[in-house]
Amino acid sequence: MKTYQKLLVSLCLSSALAGCSMFGGDEQAGGSAAINGSNGGASTTGLNGADNFTGHPLDNPASPLATKVIYFAFDSSAVEPQYEAVLAAHGAYLAANNGVAVIVEGHADERGTREYNVALSEKRAKTVQNLLSLQGAAGNQAEAVALGEEKPVVLGHDEKSWRLNRRVELIYPAH
Repeated sequence: MKTYQKLLVSLCLSSALAGCSMFGGDEQAGGSAAINGSNGGASTTGLNGADNFTGHPLDNPASPLATKVIYFAFDSSAVEPQYEAVLAAHGAYLAANNGVAVIVEGHADERGTREYNVALSEKRAKTVQNLLSLQGAAGNQAEAVALGEEKPVVLGHDEKSWRLNRRVELIYPAH
């Protein structure tokens, strides 16, 4: 009888393992459709799924609202394409929440004169402020502040540090 039970357990385990994709399943057939549950299988939402997040929308790591720093190229106030969706999300969030305001804090790296860096950081902050307005934020919801090179996020004198200091930060009061 014990041999029969061992054989049955063995057969069940073999069947279960044979169905696992990590043992040679066809990735094309079971790809992302199976993961997303769109093929009629089990639905999986977990760490990557926004459906289960219960905190404040600005803190949801799966949302573009979690990105609150916009980086800029050297000597530029143009928003790069990868940040367009982020700013669209922030603009829509502000439009939907009239009582919420954001400080749009512009920064520059240490290169250039102090006056030039303040002016450049102001242009960056105003560019982001204008994009938020275009997405529906009211004029009084976003305040542009220019700090120039005064508050670097990284103290360094190389391209890696400068790249991180050329930024606009979206600062929401405690939510």
